Amino acid sequence: MTLNLFDKQVYIDRRNILKQTIGHDGIILLMGNDDSSMSYKDNCYPFRQDSTFLYYFGLDIPALAAIIDTGTGEDVIFGDELSLDDIVWTGTLPSVNEMASLVGVSQTNPGGQIIHFVHKAITAGRRVHILPPYRAENKIKLATWLNTGLNDVSDHVSLKLIKAVINQRIIKSPLEVAEMEKAVSISVEMQLAVIKHTKPGIKEYELVAKALETAAAANCRLGYPAIITTHGQTLHTHYYGNTLQEGRMVLCDIGAENAMHYGGDLTRTFPVGHSFTSRQKELYEVVLNAMDHAISMLKPGVRYKDIHLAACKKLAEGLKQVNLMKGDPAEAVEAGAHTMFFQCGLGHMLGMDTHDMEDLGEQYVGYTDTLKKDTVFGLKSLRLGRELDNGFVVTVEPGIYIIPELIDRWEAERKYSDFINYDILNTYRDFGGIRIEDNFLITDAGSHLLGKYLPKTLKDIEGLKN
Repeated sequence: MTLNLFDKQVYIDRRNILKQTIGHDGIILLMGNDDSSMSYKDNCYPFRQDSTFLYYFGLDIPALAAIIDTGTGEDVIFGDELSLDDIVWTGTLPSVNEMASLVGVSQTNPGGQIIHFVHKAITAGRRVHILPPYRAENKIKLATWLNTGLNDVSDHVSLKLIKAVINQRIIKSPLEVAEMEKAVSISVEMQLAVIKHTKPGIKEYELVAKALETAAAANCRLGYPAIITTHGQTLHTHYYGNTLQEGRMVLCDIGAENAMHYGGDLTRTFPVGHSFTSRQKELYEVVLNAMDHAISMLKPGVRYKDIHLAACKKLAEGLKQVNLMKGDPAEAVEAGAHTMFFQCGLGHMLGMDTHDMEDLGEQYVGYTDTLKKDTVFGLKSLRLGRELDNGFVVTVEPGIYIIPELIDRWEAERKYSDFINYDILNTYRDFGGIRIEDNFLITDAGSHLLGKYLPKTLKDIEGLKN
Protein backbone atom coordinates (compact mmCIF):
# COMPACT_ATOMS: atom_id res chain seq x y z
CA MET A 1 0.00 0.00 0.00
CA THR A 2 1.29 3.47 -0.92
CA LEU A 3 0.68 6.32 1.50
CA ASN A 4 -0.03 9.64 -0.24
CA LEU A 5 1.77 12.26 1.81
CA PHE A 6 3.43 15.64 1.63
CA ASP A 7 6.99 15.88 2.93
CA LYS A 8 7.12 15.21 6.68
CA GLN A 9 8.23 18.76 7.38
CA VAL A 10 4.87 20.04 6.12
CA TYR A 11 3.08 18.16 8.92
CA ILE A 12 5.69 19.11 11.52
CA ASP A 13 5.34 22.79 10.62
CA ARG A 14 1.54 22.61 10.70
CA ARG A 15 1.54 21.06 14.17
CA ASN A 16 4.08 23.59 15.44
CA ILE A 17 1.89 26.46 14.26
CA LEU A 18 -1.09 24.92 16.04
CA LYS A 19 0.93 24.53 19.26
CA GLN A 20 2.02 28.16 19.12
CA THR A 21 -1.58 29.30 18.59
CA ILE A 22 -3.01 27.24 21.46
CA GLY A 23 -0.06 28.02 23.76
CA HIS A 24 0.87 26.01 26.86
CA ASP A 25 -2.76 25.21 27.44
CA GLY A 26 -3.20 21.47 27.87
CA ILE A 27 -3.36 18.77 25.24
CA ILE A 28 -4.98 18.66 21.80
CA LEU A 29 -6.85 15.44 21.02
CA LEU A 30 -7.51 14.84 17.31
CA MET A 31 -9.67 11.95 16.20
CA GLY A 32 -9.12 9.90 13.08
CA ASN A 33 -12.10 8.05 11.63
CA ASP A 34 -12.89 4.33 11.83
CA ASP A 35 -14.29 2.00 9.23
CA SER A 36 -18.08 2.22 9.38
CA SER A 37 -20.28 -0.81 8.70
CA MET A 38 -22.74 -0.50 5.84
CA SER A 39 -24.95 -3.59 6.06
CA TYR A 40 -23.06 -5.95 8.36
CA LYS A 41 -19.88 -5.67 10.42
CA ASP A 42 -17.33 -6.53 7.74
CA ASN A 43 -19.05 -4.75 4.84
CA CYS A 44 -17.95 -1.16 5.29
CA TYR A 45 -18.59 2.12 3.57
CA PRO A 46 -15.57 3.41 1.61
CA PHE A 47 -13.20 4.75 4.24
CA ARG A 48 -12.72 8.51 4.47
CA GLN A 49 -10.25 9.91 6.99
CA ASP A 50 -11.10 13.02 8.99
CA SER A 51 -9.80 16.08 7.15
CA THR A 52 -8.31 17.81 10.19
CA PHE A 53 -6.49 14.62 11.17
CA LEU A 54 -5.16 14.44 7.60
CA TYR A 55 -4.08 18.08 7.72
CA TYR A 56 -1.90 17.61 10.81
CA PHE A 57 -0.97 13.92 10.63
CA GLY A 58 -1.51 12.86 7.01
CA LEU A 59 -2.17 9.17 7.68
CA ASP A 60 -5.10 7.84 5.68
CA ILE A 61 -5.57 4.74 7.86
CA PRO A 62 -8.61 3.77 10.00
CA ALA A 63 -8.68 3.67 13.80
CA LEU A 64 -6.01 6.24 14.63
CA ALA A 65 -6.04 9.13 17.07
CA ALA A 66 -3.38 11.61 18.12
CA ILE A 67 -2.45 13.86 20.99
CA ILE A 68 -0.46 17.06 20.66
CA ASP A 69 0.94 18.10 24.02
CA THR A 70 1.30 21.87 23.97
CA GLY A 71 3.30 21.80 27.19
CA THR A 72 6.02 19.28 26.31
CA GLY A 73 5.75 19.75 22.54
CA GLU A 74 5.33 15.99 22.06
CA ASP A 75 3.15 14.50 19.33
CA VAL A 76 1.80 10.99 19.92
CA ILE A 77 -0.12 8.75 17.51
CA PHE A 78 -2.30 5.97 18.92
CA GLY A 79 -3.19 2.90 16.91
CA ASP A 80 -3.03 -0.88 16.95
CA GLU A 81 -0.80 -3.05 14.80
CA LEU A 82 -2.40 -5.49 12.36
CA SER A 83 -3.07 -8.97 13.67
CA LEU A 84 -2.37 -12.05 11.58
CA ASP A 85 -6.09 -12.30 10.82
CA ASP A 86 -6.04 -8.67 9.59
CA ILE A 87 -3.10 -9.38 7.31
CA VAL A 88 -4.84 -12.42 5.81
CA TRP A 89 -7.75 -10.26 4.71
CA THR A 90 -6.18 -6.86 4.03
CA GLY A 91 -2.50 -7.54 3.35
CA THR A 92 0.44 -5.99 5.16
CA LEU A 93 0.92 -2.38 6.10
CA PRO A 94 3.85 -0.50 7.60
CA SER A 95 3.78 -0.52 11.38
CA VAL A 96 2.12 2.39 13.17
CA ASN A 97 5.58 3.59 14.21
CA GLU A 98 6.87 3.40 10.62
CA MET A 99 3.89 5.36 9.34
CA ALA A 100 4.22 7.91 12.14
CA SER A 101 7.85 8.53 11.24
CA LEU A 102 6.78 9.50 7.71
CA VAL A 103 4.92 12.50 9.17
CA GLY A 104 7.55 13.44 11.73
CA VAL A 105 6.13 11.67 14.79
CA SER A 106 8.48 9.53 16.87
CA GLN A 107 6.18 8.41 19.67
CA THR A 108 3.38 5.88 19.16
CA ASN A 109 1.25 3.82 21.51
CA PRO A 110 -1.47 1.15 21.21
CA GLY A 111 -4.92 2.61 20.66
CA GLY A 112 -6.25 1.54 24.04
CA GLN A 113 -3.66 3.59 25.92
CA ILE A 114 -5.05 6.95 24.85
CA ILE A 115 -7.54 6.90 27.71
CA HIS A 116 -4.66 6.87 30.21
CA PHE A 117 -3.07 9.93 28.56
CA VAL A 118 -6.38 11.79 28.63
CA HIS A 119 -7.13 10.86 32.27
CA LYS A 120 -3.62 11.87 33.29
CA ALA A 121 -4.12 15.30 31.74
CA ILE A 122 -7.53 15.73 33.39
CA THR A 123 -6.17 14.65 36.80
CA ALA A 124 -3.37 17.21 36.45
CA GLY A 125 -5.98 19.90 35.79
CA ARG A 126 -4.94 20.35 32.16
CA ARG A 127 -7.39 21.29 29.42
CA VAL A 128 -8.22 18.58 26.85
CA HIS A 129 -8.98 20.40 23.60
CA ILE A 130 -11.30 18.51 21.24
CA LEU A 131 -13.17 19.35 18.05
CA PRO A 132 -16.91 18.67 17.64
CA PRO A 133 -17.38 15.00 16.66
CA TYR A 134 -19.59 14.38 13.62
CA ARG A 135 -19.47 10.57 13.74
CA ALA A 136 -21.33 8.63 16.42
CA GLU A 137 -18.45 6.21 17.08
CA ASN A 138 -16.06 9.09 17.80
CA LYS A 139 -18.59 10.73 20.09
CA ILE A 140 -18.87 7.47 22.05
CA LYS A 141 -15.08 7.20 22.33
CA LEU A 142 -14.78 10.77 23.54
CA ALA A 143 -17.48 10.26 26.15
CA THR A 144 -15.53 7.27 27.52
CA TRP A 145 -12.14 8.99 27.44
CA LEU A 146 -13.46 12.17 29.02
CA ASN A 147 -15.56 10.23 31.54
CA THR A 148 -18.72 12.10 30.62
CA GLY A 149 -22.17 11.40 29.18
CA LEU A 150 -22.85 11.31 25.42
CA ASN A 151 -25.03 14.39 25.68
CA ASP A 152 -22.28 16.25 27.53
CA VAL A 153 -19.46 15.72 25.02
CA SER A 154 -20.35 19.01 23.32
CA ASP A 155 -19.60 20.82 26.59
CA HIS A 156 -15.96 19.75 26.23
CA VAL A 157 -15.52 21.06 22.67
CA SER A 158 -12.81 23.72 22.53
CA LEU A 159 -13.77 26.91 20.71
CA LYS A 160 -10.14 27.98 20.99
CA LEU A 161 -9.07 24.87 19.03
CA ILE A 162 -11.88 25.29 16.49
CA LYS A 163 -10.79 28.84 15.68
CA ALA A 164 -7.10 27.91 15.62
CA VAL A 165 -7.68 25.09 13.15
CA ILE A 166 -9.93 27.21 10.92
CA ASN A 167 -7.48 30.12 10.87
CA GLN A 168 -4.74 27.73 9.78
CA ARG A 169 -6.62 25.57 7.28
CA ILE A 170 -8.57 28.42 5.67
CA ILE A 171 -5.47 29.78 3.92
CA LYS A 172 -4.41 27.33 1.24
CA SER A 173 -0.65 26.87 0.79
CA PRO A 174 0.93 26.55 -2.67
CA LEU A 175 1.13 22.78 -2.11
CA GLU A 176 -2.59 22.65 -1.41
CA VAL A 177 -3.45 24.88 -4.35
CA ALA A 178 -1.48 22.57 -6.64
CA GLU A 179 -3.53 19.61 -5.41
CA MET A 180 -6.76 21.54 -5.91
CA GLU A 181 -5.74 22.50 -9.45
CA LYS A 182 -5.39 18.77 -10.20
CA ALA A 183 -8.70 17.89 -8.58
CA VAL A 184 -10.62 20.65 -10.36
CA SER A 185 -9.09 19.72 -13.72
CA ILE A 186 -10.23 16.13 -13.24
CA SER A 187 -13.66 17.49 -12.28
CA VAL A 188 -13.65 19.31 -15.63
CA GLU A 189 -12.97 16.02 -17.43
CA MET A 190 -15.86 14.45 -15.52
CA GLN A 191 -18.19 17.24 -16.62
CA LEU A 192 -17.11 16.94 -20.25
CA ALA A 193 -17.65 13.17 -20.20
CA VAL A 194 -21.18 13.64 -18.84
CA ILE A 195 -22.09 16.44 -21.26
CA LYS A 196 -20.88 14.55 -24.32
CA HIS A 197 -22.69 11.37 -23.29
CA THR A 198 -26.00 13.14 -22.72
CA LYS A 199 -28.76 12.33 -25.23
CA PRO A 200 -32.50 11.71 -25.22
CA GLY A 201 -33.70 8.31 -24.10
CA ILE A 202 -31.01 7.36 -21.60
CA LYS A 203 -31.28 7.41 -17.81
CA GLU A 204 -29.64 9.84 -15.42
CA TYR A 205 -27.75 6.95 -13.80
CA GLU A 206 -25.94 6.36 -17.09
CA LEU A 207 -24.51 9.86 -16.76
CA VAL A 208 -23.53 9.17 -13.15
CA ALA A 209 -21.64 6.12 -14.44
CA LYS A 210 -19.65 8.35 -16.81
CA ALA A 211 -18.69 10.66 -13.95
CA LEU A 212 -17.59 7.71 -11.79
CA GLU A 213 -15.64 6.14 -14.65
CA THR A 214 -13.73 9.34 -15.35
CA ALA A 215 -12.92 9.89 -11.67
CA ALA A 216 -11.75 6.32 -11.13
CA ALA A 217 -9.57 6.43 -14.25
CA ALA A 218 -7.71 9.37 -12.69
CA ASN A 219 -7.30 7.62 -9.31
CA CYS A 220 -9.99 9.84 -7.79
CA ARG A 221 -13.38 9.37 -6.25
CA LEU A 222 -16.33 11.71 -5.92
CA GLY A 223 -15.97 14.29 -3.19
CA TYR A 224 -19.75 14.17 -2.61
CA PRO A 225 -22.71 12.26 -4.09
CA ALA A 226 -23.28 13.34 -7.69
CA ILE A 227 -26.17 15.65 -8.51
CA ILE A 228 -27.07 14.77 -12.10
CA THR A 229 -30.71 15.46 -12.80
CA THR A 230 -33.32 16.76 -15.22
CA HIS A 231 -35.10 18.19 -12.17
CA GLY A 232 -32.58 20.90 -11.40
CA GLN A 233 -35.03 22.79 -9.20
CA THR A 234 -34.32 20.23 -6.45
CA LEU A 235 -31.04 21.51 -5.07
CA HIS A 236 -29.52 18.31 -3.69
CA THR A 237 -31.38 15.46 -5.38
CA HIS A 238 -29.61 12.10 -5.58
CA TYR A 239 -32.30 10.24 -7.50
CA TYR A 240 -31.01 9.09 -10.89
CA GLY A 241 -33.95 7.19 -12.39
CA ASN A 242 -35.43 9.81 -14.73
CA THR A 243 -35.29 9.32 -18.49
CA LEU A 244 -33.68 12.19 -20.43
CA GLN A 245 -36.13 13.86 -22.80
CA GLU A 246 -35.62 16.26 -25.70
CA GLY A 247 -36.34 19.83 -24.63
CA ARG A 248 -35.24 19.28 -21.02
CA MET A 249 -32.00 20.35 -19.35
CA VAL A 250 -29.56 18.37 -17.23
CA LEU A 251 -28.02 19.99 -14.16
CA CYS A 252 -24.71 18.28 -13.34
CA ASP A 253 -22.99 19.12 -10.04
CA ILE A 254 -19.94 16.89 -9.48
CA GLY A 255 -16.43 17.10 -8.06
CA ALA A 256 -13.42 14.83 -7.96
CA GLU A 257 -11.52 14.17 -4.74
CA ASN A 258 -7.92 13.18 -5.46
CA ALA A 259 -5.59 10.85 -3.56
CA MET A 260 -4.48 13.70 -1.28
CA HIS A 261 -8.16 14.35 -0.50
CA TYR A 262 -8.39 17.81 -2.08
CA GLY A 263 -11.42 18.31 -4.24
CA GLY A 264 -13.25 20.28 -6.89
CA ASP A 265 -16.90 21.31 -7.09
CA LEU A 266 -18.26 22.23 -10.53
CA THR A 267 -21.73 22.63 -11.97
CA ARG A 268 -22.92 22.98 -15.54
CA THR A 269 -26.43 22.99 -16.95
CA PHE A 270 -26.88 21.83 -20.54
CA PRO A 271 -29.61 20.66 -22.93
CA VAL A 272 -30.51 17.00 -23.31
CA GLY A 273 -30.59 17.54 -27.08
CA HIS A 274 -28.35 19.67 -29.24
CA SER A 275 -29.59 23.09 -28.16
CA PHE A 276 -31.40 25.04 -25.47
CA THR A 277 -34.95 26.29 -26.00
CA SER A 278 -35.48 30.05 -26.22
CA ARG A 279 -36.74 30.20 -22.63
CA GLN A 280 -33.81 28.15 -21.39
CA LYS A 281 -31.39 30.46 -23.22
CA GLU A 282 -32.96 33.55 -21.67
CA LEU A 283 -32.67 32.30 -18.10
CA TYR A 284 -29.25 30.76 -18.70
CA GLU A 285 -27.93 34.18 -19.73
CA VAL A 286 -29.45 35.69 -16.58
CA VAL A 287 -27.53 33.20 -14.42
CA LEU A 288 -24.31 33.61 -16.40
CA ASN A 289 -24.45 37.41 -16.14
CA ALA A 290 -24.89 37.16 -12.37
CA MET A 291 -21.97 34.74 -12.18
CA ASP A 292 -19.65 36.96 -14.22
CA HIS A 293 -20.56 39.97 -12.09
CA ALA A 294 -19.84 38.03 -8.90
CA ILE A 295 -16.48 36.84 -10.24
CA SER A 296 -15.51 40.43 -11.08
CA MET A 297 -15.92 41.34 -7.40
CA LEU A 298 -13.71 38.58 -5.98
CA LYS A 299 -10.72 40.06 -4.15
CA PRO A 300 -9.30 40.33 -0.64
CA GLY A 301 -11.24 42.59 1.72
CA VAL A 302 -14.64 42.20 0.04
CA ARG A 303 -17.38 40.52 2.05
CA TYR A 304 -18.72 37.48 0.28
CA LYS A 305 -22.18 38.37 1.57
CA ASP A 306 -21.98 41.59 -0.44
CA ILE A 307 -20.95 39.62 -3.53
CA HIS A 308 -23.92 37.31 -2.96
CA LEU A 309 -26.32 40.24 -2.72
CA ALA A 310 -24.84 41.87 -5.83
CA ALA A 311 -25.35 38.63 -7.74
CA CYS A 312 -28.93 38.48 -6.46
CA LYS A 313 -29.54 41.98 -7.80
CA LYS A 314 -28.18 40.93 -11.21
CA LEU A 315 -30.52 37.93 -11.15
CA ALA A 316 -33.47 40.20 -10.31
CA GLU A 317 -32.54 42.59 -13.12
CA GLY A 318 -32.42 39.76 -15.62
CA LEU A 319 -35.64 38.22 -14.36
CA LYS A 320 -37.34 41.58 -14.75
CA GLN A 321 -36.19 41.74 -18.38
CA VAL A 322 -37.96 38.44 -19.09
CA ASN A 323 -41.05 39.60 -17.12
CA LEU A 324 -40.80 37.08 -14.32
CA MET A 325 -40.13 39.91 -11.87
CA LYS A 326 -41.21 43.54 -11.74
CA GLY A 327 -40.51 46.67 -9.77
CA ASP A 328 -37.13 47.90 -8.61
CA PRO A 329 -34.57 45.03 -8.52
CA ALA A 330 -32.69 46.49 -5.55
CA GLU A 331 -35.92 46.81 -3.56
CA ALA A 332 -36.91 43.28 -4.57
CA VAL A 333 -33.64 41.89 -3.21
CA GLU A 334 -33.93 43.96 -0.04
CA ALA A 335 -37.40 42.49 0.49
CA GLY A 336 -36.25 38.95 -0.35
CA ALA A 337 -38.49 38.49 -3.41
CA HIS A 338 -35.61 37.09 -5.47
CA THR A 339 -35.61 34.00 -3.28
CA MET A 340 -38.56 32.71 -5.27
CA PHE A 341 -35.89 31.93 -7.87
CA PHE A 342 -32.63 31.72 -5.87
CA GLN A 343 -33.22 30.07 -2.52
CA CYS A 344 -29.63 29.24 -1.55
CA GLY A 345 -26.24 30.91 -1.17
CA LEU A 346 -23.80 31.99 -3.85
CA GLY A 347 -20.98 29.74 -2.66
CA HIS A 348 -18.84 28.27 0.10
CA MET A 349 -15.29 27.46 1.10
CA LEU A 350 -13.58 24.58 -0.71
CA GLY A 351 -10.61 22.44 0.27
CA MET A 352 -10.33 18.90 1.61
CA ASP A 353 -14.06 19.06 2.29
CA THR A 354 -16.56 20.11 -0.35
CA HIS A 355 -17.96 22.53 2.21
CA ASP A 356 -14.58 23.08 3.78
CA MET A 357 -14.38 22.66 7.57
CA GLU A 358 -18.12 22.94 8.11
CA ASP A 359 -17.86 20.07 10.61
CA LEU A 360 -16.17 22.67 12.83
CA GLY A 361 -19.15 25.01 12.63
CA GLU A 362 -20.41 27.06 9.70
CA GLN A 363 -20.70 30.09 11.97
CA TYR A 364 -16.94 30.01 12.52
CA VAL A 365 -15.83 29.07 8.99
CA GLY A 366 -18.06 31.33 6.94
CA TYR A 367 -18.70 34.09 9.47
CA THR A 368 -16.92 35.97 12.24
CA ASP A 369 -17.59 37.36 15.70
CA THR A 370 -18.67 40.65 14.10
CA LEU A 371 -20.60 39.19 11.16
CA LYS A 372 -23.31 36.79 12.22
CA LYS A 373 -25.23 34.54 9.87
CA ASP A 374 -28.74 35.66 8.87
CA THR A 375 -31.78 33.55 9.68
CA VAL A 376 -34.14 34.73 6.91
CA PHE A 377 -35.07 32.53 3.94
CA GLY A 378 -32.29 32.58 1.34
CA LEU A 379 -29.60 34.24 3.44
CA LYS A 380 -29.81 31.47 6.04
CA SER A 381 -28.46 29.16 3.33
CA LEU A 382 -25.47 31.42 2.55
CA ARG A 383 -22.60 29.39 3.99
CA LEU A 384 -19.98 32.09 3.44
CA GLY A 385 -20.41 35.73 4.35
CA ARG A 386 -17.05 36.91 5.73
CA GLU A 387 -14.42 39.10 4.08
CA LEU A 388 -12.31 37.25 1.55
CA ASP A 389 -8.58 36.94 2.07
CA ASN A 390 -5.59 35.98 -0.02
CA GLY A 391 -5.42 32.17 -0.02
CA PHE A 392 -9.14 31.44 0.37
CA VAL A 393 -10.65 29.00 -2.13
CA VAL A 394 -14.35 29.56 -2.82
CA THR A 395 -17.09 28.44 -5.15
CA VAL A 396 -19.27 30.84 -7.15
CA GLU A 397 -22.56 29.17 -8.10
CA PRO A 398 -25.60 31.34 -8.82
CA GLY A 399 -28.76 29.69 -10.08
CA ILE A 400 -32.42 29.94 -10.94
CA TYR A 401 -34.72 27.26 -9.57
CA ILE A 402 -38.43 27.12 -10.45
CA ILE A 403 -40.08 25.21 -7.60
CA PRO A 404 -43.84 24.66 -8.17
CA GLU A 405 -44.53 24.04 -4.48
CA LEU A 406 -42.95 27.39 -3.58
CA ILE A 407 -44.96 29.15 -6.29
CA ASP A 408 -48.21 27.69 -4.94
CA ARG A 409 -47.41 28.58 -1.33
CA TRP A 410 -46.35 32.16 -1.95
CA GLU A 411 -48.99 32.93 -4.59
CA ALA A 412 -51.71 31.82 -2.18
CA GLU A 413 -50.24 34.21 0.40
CA ARG A 414 -49.84 36.94 -2.26
CA LYS A 415 -46.26 37.13 -1.02
CA TYR A 416 -44.01 39.55 -2.92
CA SER A 417 -46.82 40.23 -5.40
CA ASP A 418 -45.33 43.68 -6.00
CA PHE A 419 -42.21 42.03 -7.41
CA ILE A 420 -43.25 38.65 -8.87
CA ASN A 421 -45.39 38.18 -11.98
CA TYR A 422 -47.18 35.04 -10.85
CA ASP A 423 -49.27 34.70 -14.04
CA ILE A 424 -46.14 34.44 -16.18
CA LEU A 425 -44.20 32.42 -13.59
CA ASN A 426 -46.91 29.74 -13.61
CA THR A 427 -46.15 29.05 -17.26
CA TYR A 428 -42.60 28.04 -16.18
CA ARG A 429 -43.72 25.40 -13.67
CA ASP A 430 -41.97 22.55 -15.53
CA PHE A 431 -38.83 24.56 -16.28
CA GLY A 432 -36.50 22.91 -13.76
CA GLY A 433 -33.35 24.71 -12.69
CA ILE A 434 -30.06 26.22 -13.88
CA ARG A 435 -26.82 26.44 -11.92
CA ILE A 436 -23.32 27.34 -13.14
CA GLU A 437 -20.38 26.89 -10.78
CA ASP A 438 -16.61 27.40 -10.85
CA ASN A 439 -13.88 27.39 -8.17
CA PHE A 440 -11.58 30.32 -7.41
CA LEU A 441 -8.45 31.04 -5.42
CA ILE A 442 -8.45 34.53 -3.94
CA THR A 443 -5.20 36.34 -4.75
CA ASP A 444 -3.70 39.77 -4.21
CA ALA A 445 -4.67 40.58 -7.80
CA GLY A 446 -8.27 39.44 -7.32
CA SER A 447 -8.95 35.81 -8.12
CA HIS A 448 -7.63 32.86 -10.11
CA LEU A 449 -9.84 30.25 -11.77
CA LEU A 450 -8.77 26.81 -10.58
CA GLY A 451 -8.33 23.95 -13.01
CA LYS A 452 -8.71 23.73 -16.74
CA TYR A 453 -11.30 25.94 -18.39
CA LEU A 454 -14.75 24.35 -18.64
CA PRO A 455 -17.00 25.95 -21.27
CA LYS A 456 -19.94 27.87 -19.86
CA THR A 457 -21.30 30.22 -22.54
CA LEU A 458 -24.42 29.20 -24.42
CA LYS A 459 -22.47 28.90 -27.66
CA ASP A 460 -19.71 26.80 -26.11
CA ILE A 461 -22.09 24.52 -24.22
CA GLU A 462 -24.13 23.86 -27.34
CA GLY A 463 -20.87 23.34 -29.22
CA LEU A 464 -20.05 20.44 -26.92
CA LYS A 465 -23.34 18.80 -27.90
CA ASN A 466 -22.84 19.11 -31.65
